[in-house]
Amino acid sequence: MIHGKYRKDHLPARIAQELAHVIAFGPVIFQVTRVMLSRGIFRLMRDRSDGITPAEAAEKSGLSEYAAKILLESSLTLGTVLYNEGRYSLSKVGWSILADPMVKVNMDFNHDINYKGMYHLEEALCSGRPEGLAELGPWKTIYEGLPYLTERQKESWFGFDHFYSDSAFDQALPIVFAGRPSRIMDIGGNTGRWAMKCVSYDPDVRVTVADLPGQVAMMGEQTAGCPGAERIDAFGTDILSGTDTLPSGYDVVWMSQFLDCFSDTQVVDILERAAAALVPGGRIFIMETVWDRQKYSAASFDLAQTSVYFTVMANGNSRMFNAEDLDRHICAAGLETVAVTDGLGYAHSLYECRPAVPDR
Repeated sequence: MIHGKYRKDHLPARIAQELAHVIAFGPVIFQVTRVMLSRGIFRLMRDRSDGITPAEAAEKSGLSEYAAKILLESSLTLGTVLYNEGRYSLSKVGWSILADPMVKVNMDFNHDINYKGMYHLEEALCSGRPEGLAELGPWKTIYEGLPYLTERQKESWFGFDHFYSDSAFDQALPIVFAGRPSRIMDIGGNTGRWAMKCVSYDPDVRVTVADLPGQVAMMGEQTAGCPGAERIDAFGTDILSGTDTLPSGYDVVWMSQFLDCFSDTQVVDILERAAAALVPGGRIFIMETVWDRQKYSAASFDLAQTSVYFTVMANGNSRMFNAEDLDRHICAAGLETVAVTDGLGYAHSLYECRPAVPDR
């Protein structure tokens, strides 16, 4: 599903040169656009069909007229606003920034989680460690630090994570429950959102959420008192410790946006351990945003850039998968893919796998 535009240099020379200049000032235009959003200037232009003046932008934003004009002129040359006879109005790009919820989630995530850390990209690429994470806290991986982020950082991180996964959960449920599983293990279950979906969908199913001890504690707080929460069990473990053993006896092992958090070698090891937790005839379901299985190029773009977050901020050695790499890991773990369902939610593919049957 890779679009043809990735295979050839399709841009006219002038447009290509302009894009190169946009990239060179990328950090500047990102912050300008973010402030135009946070200060309500884009919304004001949306609500004024005849546009606004710098003075009106200043009044709305609480900034000086000088500051408002700086923002407006930067936005004009970027193309997010238009200008006519002293008044500024939204362009189609500006409308998209204001109206597309994915853009808002991505901008919050990049500002609150990634922005300062990205200065350390080259260091992270060389060392294989998330060198930018020190801008947030003294942890080896961001997952250890999630309980200790500021409330705003948590809102942006979980907002990003949940935006993509939640959009696919309801569509995945009938596929996962087609085999009527009675016991499901959710590895990397985070705050228990998938587990809650499961116990609401099937009144008899029992779900075990396996994650870091801090994460399952947070999950317990999030699900406490919710209907069906008594059928959700917590299993605190460090999947990378090499000594912790996963529980067994499960009809389904579920992993959503989990394997992309690990290196190639670790992914294969996790899949092997997940297979060992299955009962005979059990299934492993892997839900991932595979960047080259996307219908739209904007989704492929967003996902490929998210890989850089993993390099600099998350753990230093993981990324969003392409289909070829994920298929190779599944095969190396002694599994075979039964089916792949694309187009779940905003960008997800759901892989249904089982232990491979040896050739006779």
